[in-house]
Amino acid sequence: MNLSELNTFRLILFALALTLTGIFETVWAVREWKTARWKRWVFHGALTIFNTVLTRLAALGPLLIWSEYVRNQGWGLSHKFGITGIAEVVSTFILFDLFDYWWHRWNHTVPFLWRFHKPHHMDTHVDVTTSLRFHPGELFLSYGMKAIWILLWGPSLLGFMVFEAAITAYSQFHHSNIDFSDVWEKRLRWLHMTPRLHASHHTVSLRTRSANYSTVFLAWDRIFGTLREPDSVEMKELGLLEGRKTHLSPLDFIKAPFVSAANRKLL
Repeated sequence: MNLSELNTFRLILFALALTLTGIFETVWAVREWKTARWKRWVFHGALTIFNTVLTRLAALGPLLIWSEYVRNQGWGLSHKFGITGIAEVVSTFILFDLFDYWWHRWNHTVPFLWRFHKPHHMDTHVDVTTSLRFHPGELFLSYGMKAIWILLWGPSLLGFMVFEAAITAYSQFHHSNIDFSDVWEKRLRWLHMTPRLHASHHTVSLRTRSANYSTVFLAWDRIFGTLREPDSVEMKELGLLEGRKTHLSPLDFIKAPFVSAANRKLL
């Protein structure tokens, strides 16, 4: 597959996952919406368009060129160990999901990174549109980190794009306002992060917000000791204590990372 075909595949998967999860949470919503859904879709949809235009030109394009350059130079551990074909694509997916776990965790524990990740958690509800809610500053920082991952591993363009498409779809899934029966929840947790666990990551309480960092494979939270069971009382209040009345304000969203240190608190 060439770059154009890979981008088309990524876009189709994004639209399909967004549509399906939007339908599922309409029919089987587990939490009552505290804000009109249309307002959430308009705000987060506009933010997605803005971020897509901005990052595709300034970050994603250069990152893909960098990926091809690294691959052509034979850099990275995948080349050192001679991993190619489907084995390389699968290895890239698993390894980058592990890297993504640590990147997400650092976004909560490193004050500078938290400034830019915080706007994502200022949402007072969690549904599929929350998966679209990322500050452009966080996206640029993320692409910079991914450039390092690419240098270390040397993934194929296919492997990298499969990872990018998959984590986007998984993010939409586990942010969705749905839940599973305890039986299915237990089955899904053998491998995957679930909407129930990820919703608890968005609570006001630090106990669960500083936990459940995995994107795809729940094994990382188990291995590194950050898996926390949701608490029904904690789940009643999602988001952060700050900015609750202005979480859908474009201006407040954009300026949130740049609030003066005297007024900023790592909640």
